[in-house]
Amino acid sequence: MSHERFAALIADLTTTLPADHLDVWAGVLVNVATPDDGAVVAELADARPGFSVGVHAARLIRSWRTEAPDLPGAAVALALRSAALLQRRTEARRTELAVSGPTTVAGPVRLTNSVVVEVIRAARSTLLVASFAAYGVAEVITELLSAAQRGVHVDLILESSIEDGGALRGSSGAAATFAALRHQATFWHWPAARRVAGGNPRAALHAKLVAADSRVALIGSANLTDRALSHNIEIGVVLHDPDVVHRLVTHFQALTDPRTGVLQRLP
Repeated sequence: MSHERFAALIADLTTTLPADHLDVWAGVLVNVATPDDGAVVAELADARPGFSVGVHAARLIRSWRTEAPDLPGAAVALALRSAALLQRRTEARRTELAVSGPTTVAGPVRLTNSVVVEVIRAARSTLLVASFAAYGVAEVITELLSAAQRGVHVDLILESSIEDGGALRGSSGAAATFAALRHQATFWHWPAARRVAGGNPRAALHAKLVAADSRVALIGSANLTDRALSHNIEIGVVLHDPDVVHRLVTHFQALTDPRTGVLQRLP
C-alpha cells in the first residue's frame, strides 16, 4: 500500500503546527491501535488546544484511515516525532531578513542595528567584522569592546582611504572609527600593492559582514555607519546555518592567511 498521500499530509501539518504540538500528538497516538478509535480526534484536540486544532486533527485521522489504515498508531507517532525533529532542525538553520530605514507591512523583519548588536553579543570565541565604511556606531564599538573583554577574538577587516591605497574618500580609512579597539582587536586591510598584483588597483574591500563563532552571521548592504544601520534603506540577511556561516568565515580566513591571502594585518 502506498502511503505517499498520508506522508504528504504529515508534511503539510509540519508547516502548520509547531513542533511541540506534533510531539504532544505523537504521545497520544503511540497508544492508539487504529484510526477507527472514535475518540481519538477529540483526544488530539484536547491534548493541545488552539485555533483550528480540531480541523487539523480530523484531517490527520481521516487521511490515516483512508491512506494508511495498515499503520499502527505507534508508526504514526514516530512519523510525527520525526517531522517535529526536522522542523526544529530547519528552524535552527533559518534565514531572517534585516532592514534599515523605513519599514513596511510586507512581513516581519529585524532592524539592522539591533541584529548587529545581537550577533556581537552571541559571540563566545570569535568575531569577524568586515565593512567598507565606518563612522560613529558608538553602540557597536561598546559591544565589540565588551566582547573582547570577555575573551572573544575580534578580527576587523576594513577599507583604507584613497591616500593609503584604498577606495574610501577622505584622509582616514574605516579603521579610524575603531581606535578604541586598537589593542583589543586584530585589524586587517587590503594593501594597494596586493590589489595591483591581483590585476585591478581600483578594486575595493566592499564586504559587509558580522559573524559570531561560525554559527550566526549578518550579511547585507549596510556599512558600519550610524546612517546605514538606522536611517538608510538597507537590506541584509541573518544566517543561522552553521555550515554556511563556517564556509563564509573560512573564506575570509583564507584571505587573511599570511602565506596566500591578499589581506594584511595592520601593525
